[in-house]
Amino acid sequence: MKQGFFEIVKNVALTADVYKMELAGDTSAVTVPGQFVNIKLEGKFLRRPISVNDCTDGLLTIIYKVVGEGTAQMAGMQAGEKLDVLTGLGNGYDLSAAGDHPVLLGGGVGVPPLYMLAKQLIAAGKTVSVVLGFNKASEVFYEQEFRALGAHVTVTTVDGSMGVKGFVTDALPESYTYFYTCGPEPMLKAVYGATDTSGQMSFEERMGCGFGACMGCSCKTLTGYKRICKEGPVMRKEEILWEN
Repeated sequence: MKQGFFEIVKNVALTADVYKMELAGDTSAVTVPGQFVNIKLEGKFLRRPISVNDCTDGLLTIIYKVVGEGTAQMAGMQAGEKLDVLTGLGNGYDLSAAGDHPVLLGGGVGVPPLYMLAKQLIAAGKTVSVVLGFNKASEVFYEQEFRALGAHVTVTTVDGSMGVKGFVTDALPESYTYFYTCGPEPMLKAVYGATDTSGQMSFEERMGCGFGACMGCSCKTLTGYKRICKEGPVMRKEEILWEN
């Protein structure tokens, strides 16, 4: 974990309530896809945890949805403003288990962290399929960015207004060697039941501190309680215990 100030380079809307922000600063603590950052906002007690969408030397990209006062405040920020950011949080995805043809399944704001993952898997010579799930066509984002990487992309919408009608589980490829997923818990449960290989799931959870001190985001697993922010947010399929 590293704390530092980042300067906003760009902050643009991708949909009506989803924004992409590029930040310039020290990105050395971000080492694997699936990690997140924790952003301090003026006037807010708790930092806001946001998944890393992409990271290069000196440039960090995040994608966030406006869901409350904090993210609404972020949406109004302009290039040149600076943010206090904790970087390198969370365990991230393990790429070594992917096999030759992994599938990546993202739902809504669970889509962003899969981009950096797809980029690294493709760079490693993997054939990557990506399934992006949304409620309706107006909410779809990053389809073309995944295609530009060379991934095989399928979009699903609940109302059928774009792509396959239904959920990400309705568009699983016929064969794949492993899966990676990120999204709301109902989607993760559905993916858990629909997949026939091992895989890794990134959980979305309300966090207090974001680095394991407060224990507020603990969940029960086969190997005991784990903190989503510290030992997670990524968990292997085999260790998850679902609450009834």
